[in-house]
Amino acid sequence: MMAMLTGLYCEHGFSHIMIQERQGKTCVAAQTDIKMEAKMDYNEENEQMNNVAAPQEDAHNNKPKKEKKRRSFGQGIAVGALLGCFILGISLFVGVGLYADTTGNYLIISPKGVTQTSDNKVLNRKTINKIEELLAYIDLYYNDKYDADDVRDALYKGTLSGLGDPYSVYYTADDYRDLQISTSGNYYGIGAGLSQNAQTMEVTVSKVYEGTPAEKAGLQDGDQILKVDDIEATSMELSELVKHIRGEEGTTVHLQIYRESTGETLEVDVKRANVDLPSVSYEMLDDGIGYIQISEFQTNTAKQFKAAVKDLQTQDMKGMIVDVRSNPGGLITSVVDILDQILPEGTVVYTEDKYGKREDYTSDSKCMKLPIAVLINENSASASEIFAGAIKDYNYGTLIGTKTFGKGIVQTVYPLEDGDAIKITTAKYYTPNGNYIHKVGITPDIEVEYNYSGPKDEKYDKKYDNQLQKAIEVLQDEAK
Repeated sequence: MMAMLTGLYCEHGFSHIMIQERQGKTCVAAQTDIKMEAKMDYNEENEQMNNVAAPQEDAHNNKPKKEKKRRSFGQGIAVGALLGCFILGISLFVGVGLYADTTGNYLIISPKGVTQTSDNKVLNRKTINKIEELLAYIDLYYNDKYDADDVRDALYKGTLSGLGDPYSVYYTADDYRDLQISTSGNYYGIGAGLSQNAQTMEVTVSKVYEGTPAEKAGLQDGDQILKVDDIEATSMELSELVKHIRGEEGTTVHLQIYRESTGETLEVDVKRANVDLPSVSYEMLDDGIGYIQISEFQTNTAKQFKAAVKDLQTQDMKGMIVDVRSNPGGLITSVVDILDQILPEGTVVYTEDKYGKREDYTSDSKCMKLPIAVLINENSASASEIFAGAIKDYNYGTLIGTKTFGKGIVQTVYPLEDGDAIKITTAKYYTPNGNYIHKVGITPDIEVEYNYSGPKDEKYDKKYDNQLQKAIEVLQDEAK
């Protein structure tokens, strides 16, 4: 089952990303001193990966030929980069130094301080020739039309996939915009969570958020979406379908839904609006125990958490449960801000990059002084593990549930000149006591396998959740 929020890009792989605002545009804080932000003004001709002559058939071996007098791909990059940047011997933009390696008739541009050798180059003359040869074969023999942009994107994606790291990926401009939306928690849409069955492709409303256009239009949890305007919901992947559900504020999307509880097929018009998607939900349980669930660590999560705590404190909260079960992670800055609200002064997490540079994230002296229980499971990952690890190392609460996923690495997003972006693994992170939990996870203080004892055909009820009930029991005992 794959889940997605309408208007959000589904970020697989439990990643937490560090993004900051600078000079009026979104950029990413590098984990190292190495940055590459120079803009290269090479033109469209120079930028083409398939800059090959029209292939001709060899009479002997039937292989495509290349024109001898044409400008090579490597030459195109070199000329374009040199004309656009005057790259050799200078720094581009203040504080950004670039290393230029000219070998043969191509140019490799690297961040300052990183040297390229003949042993580690990927984009060498042999590689360029092979790419050109492949494209020539395609042009000569491929029995269908193809989109050159799609082929180029595949090359870029293949470069990152060649690392063998599922967390290092290439984003097209559209994908990058969706990523920014997903980490901000704010978008123009209808405010509903959707899920898709991988086998049947059926799309179901998994959650209708309070105060959103979806709620106002009467959508309910469990509604099956049949059509989005004139598009059959089962005709495409969920990530593509939600692009048709999102749209400009004030516009309307028409949904055809099937409601199993009544057996009705309904036609619903939903007016799109600016949705501030909640990543925090909370309520006061019995005996003064506050319950806070964090679904993801987004830009606005720390603010929502603070508001939840404030409201619960007005209700005389005596203990607090923080539920990060199945929370896939998110922004490291977000989880640090929340830990700063809870823990006493000190390091809550630190990172180390490939050069040994350490960066500490800290909390101040203001802290909560009440019993805390944290619910975790095997799908609590990344930033959720930062949260759980800090609570455990400070001995500031009780972890209850099952061992966490085990993702102890950090990804950084680097925007590219053309609007695309890459996300690559740039550092390891460690809990305050120096524990590296990658592929290990965090063991709970009290291990409880999940068992829901309530009726399966009825809506979830907290009283049947054995992990949550165990957390309540622990806090009640501590309050005595």
